[in-house]
Amino acid sequence: MSSTRRLTTAQALVSFLARQYTERDGRRQRLIGATWGIFGHGNVAGIGQALVESGRAMPYLQGRNEQAMVHAAVGYARQCGRLSAHAVTTSIGPGATNLVTGAALATVNHLPVLLLPGDTFATRPADPVLQQLEVPYAGDVSVNDCLRPVSRYFDRITRPEALVPAALQAVRTLTDPAQTGAVTLALPQDVQVQAYDWPEEFFAERVWHVRRPAPDPQELDRAVRAVRGARRPLIVAGGGVHHSAAESTLAAFAAATRIPVASTQAGKGSLRHDHPADVGGIGHTGTATADELARTADLVIGIGTRYSDFTTASATLFANPGVRFLNLNVTGFDAHKLGALPLVADARTALEALTTALAERNHRVDPAYETEYTDAKEEWERRVTAAFTAPDPHARPTQAQVLGLLDGLVTEDDVLINAAGSLPGDLHKLWRTRSPRQYHVEYGYSCMGYEIPAAIGVQLAAPDRPVWALVGDGTYLMNPTEIVTAVQQELPVKLVVLQNHGYASIGGLSEAVGAERFGTAYRHRAADGTFTGPPLPVDLAANAGSLGMRVLRARSVRDLREALREARAADRPTCVYVETETADTVSGPPPAQAWWDVPVAETATRPPAVRAREEYDRHVADRRHHL
Repeated sequence: MSSTRRLTTAQALVSFLARQYTERDGRRQRLIGATWGIFGHGNVAGIGQALVESGRAMPYLQGRNEQAMVHAAVGYARQCGRLSAHAVTTSIGPGATNLVTGAALATVNHLPVLLLPGDTFATRPADPVLQQLEVPYAGDVSVNDCLRPVSRYFDRITRPEALVPAALQAVRTLTDPAQTGAVTLALPQDVQVQAYDWPEEFFAERVWHVRRPAPDPQELDRAVRAVRGARRPLIVAGGGVHHSAAESTLAAFAAATRIPVASTQAGKGSLRHDHPADVGGIGHTGTATADELARTADLVIGIGTRYSDFTTASATLFANPGVRFLNLNVTGFDAHKLGALPLVADARTALEALTTALAERNHRVDPAYETEYTDAKEEWERRVTAAFTAPDPHARPTQAQVLGLLDGLVTEDDVLINAAGSLPGDLHKLWRTRSPRQYHVEYGYSCMGYEIPAAIGVQLAAPDRPVWALVGDGTYLMNPTEIVTAVQQELPVKLVVLQNHGYASIGGLSEAVGAERFGTAYRHRAADGTFTGPPLPVDLAANAGSLGMRVLRARSVRDLREALREARAADRPTCVYVETETADTVSGPPPAQAWWDVPVAETATRPPAVRAREEYDRHVADRRHHL
């Protein structure tokens, strides 16, 4: 008879998680590196007590906002290449529902995070309990069911023994490269504290091999023939390149074939910016070089991308009448998009196989094509340099000039984090990425408030790297509370706050679609009822300082250069605050090089909306389905 160990359900779960490992390419690491938690009546006596009981076996991290804890966990997982993750525990009610946004972000981006929300009583001794949402038509539903559609795996543990299969399925999902994302185990608060005789085998050390599926021979043969037959091929590198750690393999493939490589937001950094084949970002926020190549490409080779509407310019970018698609992806769902030839496999494994097969005939693109895109890239780089250059050291910098100052300061060790606003577009078009992990823009869900907690997660995963969170004032106001966590953990994250008095990105979009920047500025209400009065007297620098950060105020280009240098050298959380120039007379980054479909009012009386609809109808005519 096998031996058992008597523990509560929560104690058993924590003990189980502390013994799970991942392994890929001979490298082993702990799967759940730590557990974030905010405690309430739904988890304090269960998971909270279990974490105390575990001692150092399961490190604990204290958060201030449940959504932010998930963002921090996601930042950690991305920096770890999805091979290590964090768990997040909350109480029932608002603590649990605050997880939903973070869970959606994790799942959209295929990044692992384990969610452990408390749940209402399984035994129902009192009904309802505090913070319980009653559902008249179903007694077994709680607010945690909101997490079902944003989770890759969901289970509610209504009896202690149900934890065994659920925990194993949860870890299987977290470590599956094709299925990973948010995983939820809802834990009724009474079940958390119930004791059970657990088999010792449950706590045995487990190593989960993260596989690299090889391509099917027939799919590989078709892929090779497609590449050989293409005259103007273009690679679209997505986040799957990073998840597979296939950057060097892609670089070797591009060097051998001379096929140009464009990148999505998630894929940027797959090649260094100075690799001869790198042509920059693609799509609505892409470079002119990449987008012009996309319009004439006869074969688009997608590697680890899900082809969002920003990448395809809302199905208007790939304009060649005979264009075909070849998709290398670990998930069949994404590999078959756009009527593509699928190559369902790990990105690195598939690229290695393609490189070997094409090398047999020394396959390379026509030298004239190579000259075409390298010349175009040089021209684009001149535009980048112009946008980055700040000729007057005493003037307020533009947003692009802020990036230019950073560009002149950072090395390949630095990590830049951003997610929303106008910064993602400027970064995608302009940033010169130096290493695979440097560019960290979360644009799958583009969640305002992601940056500061994600910087904490990245800093925990990479304690020796300078980590920058770049935020506008709108994003800062969404979620600044984890500054306190950075101070508590003594993490030297660098926060750059760009004050432009409103939602700059949505303001520009509002103007483009005829909505006249309505509701996008942070200003006092004017006499006519609109928010067009003076800017609000909000001091975000003082706010950051009140939360424990060291704050450096920059009023000019010269001030900013020195502040950024000082922040990079700092060994404590440091904020650089700068008000950016937004006047139309100041040159900024190049405009969008491709369209994005945001529907415009079909009937309107105001002239801006009428003009916007006319422009919209012109673009809509270029949309196509790739079948």
